[in-house]
Amino acid sequence: MEKSFSALATLLVVVGCAPPSSTPQGVQVYFSPHGGATEAVVNALAHATNSVLVQAYSLTSAPIAKALVDAHHRGVRVHVLLDASQRTEKYSEADFLEHSEVPTLIDAQHAIAHNKIIIIDDYLTLTGSFNFTKAAEEKNAENLLVINDPSLARRYVDNWHAHEAHSQSYNREQKSEAKRTKKILM
Repeated sequence: MEKSFSALATLLVVVGCAPPSSTPQGVQVYFSPHGGATEAVVNALAHATNSVLVQAYSLTSAPIAKALVDAHHRGVRVHVLLDASQRTEKYSEADFLEHSEVPTLIDAQHAIAHNKIIIIDDYLTLTGSFNFTKAAEEKNAENLLVINDPSLARRYVDNWHAHEAHSQSYNREQKSEAKRTKKILM
């Protein structure tokens, strides 16, 4: 009896330490090229009511950027974290977001901030290999998962805030300025 109680107590401790499991309330998958991933992102953003958190390696998709700004104009709290490459990316939508007063940050602490995540209203997570770019929709072989799971979304929100803590406000770095700075440093 004592052994079984000890085993049960050990099992409860081990199970209690595991991350909470959850059962998604719905999952949709999209594949590109031309698989509707951009449309799925835009539609999900159109239904946002409270918050949108974005972590993106690249954001060059005009329809997705417009949907983020539209959500912001509807009163949704929209915050964007981008890879440092977006400071000089020719087709980055970061300037559009910044000019539209969407808070935009750069995660420059990592060699590459390679996330492709959107968390909507703390329950819907969009993730996968799908970059938020025109090329991802039209040319690349990529995938997008749209997952309705508040428990999973919470973990992504926590991770987003961890990256926010070491990120900097976005400002466009001019290529000529970057070259000048390099020459000065040499």
